[in-house]
Amino acid sequence: MIICKTKSEIRALMTQWRQEGQTIGAVPTMGALHEGHLSLIDVAARECDRVVASVFVNPLQFAPHEDFDAYPRDLESDGAMLSGRGCQALFAPERVSLFPADFSTNISVAGVGENHCAIARPHFFDGVATIVAKLLLILRPDVAVFGEKDFQQLAVIRRMVRDLDVDVRILGGPTVREADGLAMSSRNQYLSADERAIAPALFRTIRQAGERVSAPGAKWSEIGAWATGEILAAGFTSVDYVDFVDAATLEMIDQAGPEGRILTAARLGETRLIDNIAVAPSQVD
Repeated sequence: MIICKTKSEIRALMTQWRQEGQTIGAVPTMGALHEGHLSLIDVAARECDRVVASVFVNPLQFAPHEDFDAYPRDLESDGAMLSGRGCQALFAPERVSLFPADFSTNISVAGVGENHCAIARPHFFDGVATIVAKLLLILRPDVAVFGEKDFQQLAVIRRMVRDLDVDVRILGGPTVREADGLAMSSRNQYLSADERAIAPALFRTIRQAGERVSAPGAKWSEIGAWATGEILAAGFTSVDYVDFVDAATLEMIDQAGPEGRILTAARLGETRLIDNIAVAPSQVD
């Protein structure tokens, strides 16, 4: 696997691949890789001839009180995992390369980027949109793959790419879970042993909520309150939201339809966990 630390190096490699007639799939990450990330490499490899991953802990996604400095970083381990999965190139730039001291541009996506996670983290999706736009312009891939676990993030990226006419196809990779249902996340390593035992209740609750809201006549206004209570009763410290939305617009809906999605974020000690599930069309009466 080729490791590029500078924009000029990675651009030269991407140009070489394109001149050879190779299609390129990109998987942007913040590192601390796990099977969920590696499954996105698999998606990109099925779609394209060559796969490039990026590892960059994006400072624009973190508020001053959040865990930027503590966020896990292990580029050597990440590189070994990517290489073992068949990734052909890794772009691992320094912060100053992407965001010099006088960087002053911000990309903001209205609508899909304004509610749910954005209420607790109002800075977050601007940071996501800005870094993803930069990476797509640097790499110019045919396909870019992002995990469905971060469903609102995926929606923001899709809208940004559509609105700015970026010539790339955005694909979502299914959420990869531990055996007990907990969605894989780099932040899971923050959990204590006791918190780790509680954490699967988040997925368990929204799965049950999905079954409930699929019943004829069911209303989310009642089910959402029940789900919040269940998450808190399981031992979570607080619940940021449990929302039932239209999967395309992320607007709140109160009854099941063919495009429903349940989104949630809750805090367990100092760790914020997110998850989501689709409410499948086949469940709708």
